[in-house]
Amino acid sequence: MREEPIVAAIVGATATGKSDLAVAVAEALGGEVVSVDSRLIYRGMDIGTAKPTRDQRQRVPHHLIDVADPDETWSVARYRQSVLALIPEIAGRRRVPILVGGTGQYMRAILQGWVPPPSSPDPEVRARLEAEWKQGHGDKLVERLWRIDPGSAERIDLRNSRRVIRALEIYEATGVPASALRRSQPPAFHAVQVGLRLPRAELYARIDARIDRMVESGLVEEVRRLLARGYSRSLPSMSAIGYREIASHLEGEIGLEQAVRLMRQATRLLVRRQANWFRESDPSVKWSTPEAGYEVAVVEWLRGAIAGFQGASSSPEV
Repeated sequence: MREEPIVAAIVGATATGKSDLAVAVAEALGGEVVSVDSRLIYRGMDIGTAKPTRDQRQRVPHHLIDVADPDETWSVARYRQSVLALIPEIAGRRRVPILVGGTGQYMRAILQGWVPPPSSPDPEVRARLEAEWKQGHGDKLVERLWRIDPGSAERIDLRNSRRVIRALEIYEATGVPASALRRSQPPAFHAVQVGLRLPRAELYARIDARIDRMVESGLVEEVRRLLARGYSRSLPSMSAIGYREIASHLEGEIGLEQAVRLMRQATRLLVRRQANWFRESDPSVKWSTPEAGYEVAVVEWLRGAIAGFQGASSSPEV
């Protein structure tokens, strides 16, 4: 039987404590953390993305954090390939790869072996669609996507112009919805998954407190620095929650209180989208509620699940 790496994946909504749990698991099991978050890759975007702290990153190796400038674009395909390259590398050091993040599309692509549609962009089509979006016709493009490719419309962030345009572009180039072109192949690893969940009211209270801490910790100055360095607020990276709202505040369009209120609203919408990716009815996920001492139980469950895979892989074939 071919021996394949075993990875632990920690999933769930934003602000449930995935980063803290990942560090605890890594320290207990001898692991390295692989971020599966579409925003943590960007240098200089620290406060608004709630990156793991410097202390956490010193205690445990972290990967795919601060690997790109804000004006670089990373597709699902590029992220998936980066993670798939890291898994055997970490396992080769006899350490456990620990995938952690709330970007559901990226995590699903990795764990389920999605093979994204081939990339063959037509510059003219892309330029036309981008011009439509910039002219204020984003709603019409989203409406068009719902009409021709509801599968993609359900899955992607419809406020992200790059993803909407990419799906429309694939349809115009092939005549087939992007969701229908997606293929999958079995991943070359075994995965055990832990999910974190909280009652919605408690989760919203955590989100509000975290946003307040971000503002107190210098989020406004962080966004100001990014804009001063020439990073346009229209960049996909700057569409991240917090950055677009604070940029609007710095441009004099809204007050800080309104920016904070919009951040809270947008994060609640994000939580609802994440719930569609990480369903509590999913039998492949062991769900836990973050409470005092819960990490010990999670570590022991993961230890047993990993040992089960290791025992199966060492059994003789029949």
